[in-house]
Amino acid sequence: MVEIKLRKGKEKAVLQRHPWVFSGALEKIMGTPENGDVVKVINASNEFLAYGYFNNQSRVAVRLLEWDETKVINEDWYAQKINAAIALRAHLLSNKETNAYRLIFSEADFLPGLIVDKYADFLSVQILSTGIETVKGTIIDILSKVLKPKGIFDRSDATARTHEGITAENGLLWGEAPAEFIAVKENGITYHINIAEGQKSGFYCDQRDNRRILAEYAKGKSVLDCFSYSGGFSLNAFKNGATMVTSVDSSALAIETLKQNLVLNKFNKNEHIEIQSDVNKQLRIFKEEGKKFDIVILDPPKYAPSRSAVDRAARAYKDLNRLALMLLENGGLLATFSCSGAVDIETFKQIIAWAALDAGKEVQVIKQFSQPEDHPVRLSFPEGEYLKGLLLRVL
Repeated sequence: MVEIKLRKGKEKAVLQRHPWVFSGALEKIMGTPENGDVVKVINASNEFLAYGYFNNQSRVAVRLLEWDETKVINEDWYAQKINAAIALRAHLLSNKETNAYRLIFSEADFLPGLIVDKYADFLSVQILSTGIETVKGTIIDILSKVLKPKGIFDRSDATARTHEGITAENGLLWGEAPAEFIAVKENGITYHINIAEGQKSGFYCDQRDNRRILAEYAKGKSVLDCFSYSGGFSLNAFKNGATMVTSVDSSALAIETLKQNLVLNKFNKNEHIEIQSDVNKQLRIFKEEGKKFDIVILDPPKYAPSRSAVDRAARAYKDLNRLALMLLENGGLLATFSCSGAVDIETFKQIIAWAALDAGKEVQVIKQFSQPEDHPVRLSFPEGEYLKGLLLRVL
């Protein structure tokens, strides 16, 4: 096995079980590994540190897998990791009100670059590292035997693959192809989702708990759901007695799917307005019209894909939240989210404080949102905590 020696003093993060080794930490590569090969990482004194996937095209030169030198990274090792991840979610999988979950969450489950979501009887897989790509056949074989799904679909079309030097993939990996729309349940609400063409892996199950929590405030209220996608927050608000819901999304497919989901759940279409539009543009229109809402929800896409983009993202978050706050009277609620891992919660709070100041609003934080337990965060890998949100009351 090829050995990768680190520069003196660069082993601290590895010893603390952080799973990334950056290219600048490498002193010497003893051999000629292919991208995706498992390599042995050693310190400047030639002592074992960990095993991991090598990639000379990524800033993360080694993605660490295992810190026990006696372990062998083979099919049995992958089966053990996959089974362990699924077992930790067993109590969730038995919930009859929900059948959409994340089963494997990359570094959090010691499988860097592998994401597996379960949607009813189908699995949606994202393979985002060269290491997982090289053992894709093994991974799919284990998943098919352990979970016995109807089909496994590849949604590995993320930008992360480009950074790893591998091309995007989208297609059937095993079993039968999912229909254009399949039905899943979350919090007792039925959704039609499109695995092949929907955003991300087909659905955003990371907001499951937050949808339920926020819906508790919706009874008798008017709700504006921005970046609504297939209607997660909108439908939960309806279920909990919202009197009127307005959903805004730029995607025609998202709006069409949302309309189907309203019918599926027998909600009153006369109490719903769907608008296909750019959210920032629509918020300005509402402001010019003097429109007001009791609750505004902002769940935008990732504005900061890297730390270098944080300043630009901060400006975008600030303007978006400023516009939203101006649509709320005293006592109104703003639920605002960021899925940018590069923006930590304290930075996000500061951005919202600036937005409130510019909007001329005084606000209180009454709740803080995070990702659910099927998206766990290893304390040795805080970068895995990407989703954060605030529930604000306007005073």
